[in-house]
Amino acid sequence: MASVTKVSGITLRVVSMAKSLGFYRDVLKLRVLYGDESSSFSSLDVSGCYLNLERSDDVGDRWGRIILYCDDVDGMHAYLTSSGYDCTSPRDAQWGERYFHMKDPDGHEISFARSLK
Repeated sequence: MASVTKVSGITLRVVSMAKSLGFYRDVLKLRVLYGDESSSFSSLDVSGCYLNLERSDDVGDRWGRIILYCDDVDGMHAYLTSSGYDCTSPRDAQWGERYFHMKDPDGHEISFARSLK
């Protein structure tokens, strides 16, 4: 039987490509593989996984979360809050991760986490 081996990409609908690229490229420092502020579709690299942004007039009210691992959760939290972003406080979870949440410019929830092991 075939099995899933990895996530290749995640696609988010965004209202403003310029705002979204400003966040993912300029704030989170992800490398743009395709597209720019005027594109209807852009792709960024997240350690070999594609984060795709698709421009749409309707991002809907669906809920979802992207979990991004980082090497220093508290440092990322300090960086984002000092840059004006509203984030929950970092905390340790019973499942063995330190994490916090925030929303991107289109309201998609992002968690920044690292293993406590």
